[in-house]
Amino acid sequence: MSASQSQQTTSSNMQWHERLNEHIPWGSSTCSKAPSMMPEEPAVIVKGKGCRVWDADGRSFIDYRNGLGPITLGYQFPEVDEAIKEQLSNGIVFGQPHPLEAEVAELLCELIPCAEQARFLKTGGEALAAAIRIARAYTGRDHIIQVGYNGWVNALGSGVQMLPGQRASGSSIKGVPSAVTGLHHVVPWNDLKAMEEVLEAHSGQVAAVLIAADYAGMEHGATFYPAVRELTRKHGALLMYDEIVTGFRVALGGIQQHFGVTPDMAVFSKGMANGMPISAYVGRKEVMAACDRGGTVISSTFGGETLSLAASKATLQVYKEQNVVGHLWKQGEALWGGMNRVFDRLGVPIELKGFWTCPAFTAKAGAEADIVSRFMRQAYANGVSLYSVSYVNFSHKDADIAETLERLEQACHNL
Repeated sequence: MSASQSQQTTSSNMQWHERLNEHIPWGSSTCSKAPSMMPEEPAVIVKGKGCRVWDADGRSFIDYRNGLGPITLGYQFPEVDEAIKEQLSNGIVFGQPHPLEAEVAELLCELIPCAEQARFLKTGGEALAAAIRIARAYTGRDHIIQVGYNGWVNALGSGVQMLPGQRASGSSIKGVPSAVTGLHHVVPWNDLKAMEEVLEAHSGQVAAVLIAADYAGMEHGATFYPAVRELTRKHGALLMYDEIVTGFRVALGGIQQHFGVTPDMAVFSKGMANGMPISAYVGRKEVMAACDRGGTVISSTFGGETLSLAASKATLQVYKEQNVVGHLWKQGEALWGGMNRVFDRLGVPIELKGFWTCPAFTAKAGAEADIVSRFMRQAYANGVSLYSVSYVNFSHKDADIAETLERLEQACHNL
């Protein structure tokens, strides 16, 4: 590459970066998408195909961010794109329900253990807010216990995760009244003692326990979920799962199917439509009735938007007909297990922990605090796009995994 070409590349990236930061707080409408490792990290992505993405300068990356999780099948997946195009020719949103709303709800009730009824919104955060409102309406109670990251809409309790891996400090959260904060209680993953203490301290007042699995320590769910199920029954609270990441990834029916512990309600989103914006709150019919006629009102004009529903129907059919989840486990083990062996062999103090379908990059004890971010910067420099929780998709083939391992081994040498 000539000096003039290099300058043009830098200039193009920086122009987009400057334009974004001039007119958008944080430089992106999604905090986790704002680049923090430029110039190695792309300022913008303009195209995706299969398991690869391209930035505005034409640089390509083998992608494991997958839109922060929604791209489970791959970019431009034919069955999904064709379903969107077909529906587009018939219209996007109407003044009455579309048949797709019934069809996708039926599919969800078929696939998800706790789902007797389903309803749609556009994002995971608002669907979680809907589930919390339903829990309060159903139980007549106000307090909520939260485990893990449940989205910005529900980042309400003292010490809550404001973003994945970033906890609020102090007893108040900017923009949240203290009266609201006092109703939300944060309990760590796999800490039954802390949960029981909150349930006892607010006996008869807890509407629901809402759990998002911890990525690095997900194996503890084998004992944690059954124990929490018993605690919620004992205290008359609902059990709700945040399956935004685990749904259609850990198992077809989510973490509840994997561990065999059925909640009263659950929320799904990222794995539903291969990138189209949609979420669903599902649950027992008796509980979901709390938002039926005469109950609490949860309503959105775009809840039944047809392009996302068409994409979801196509995506769920691919899940049913092909072993997508098995592929994610197989390729995830090949890649992330392979990387753990590379880290060990080269003495890099990083480890991928958790389930192979959504493992977390973690620094080993005694490692420098920035070791993971330094490694990811080198990954970008070698054409691999990673995130703190990285995913394989259905379009990552054996050759892509092998190429990724070669590139990431070079990234380790560059450290």
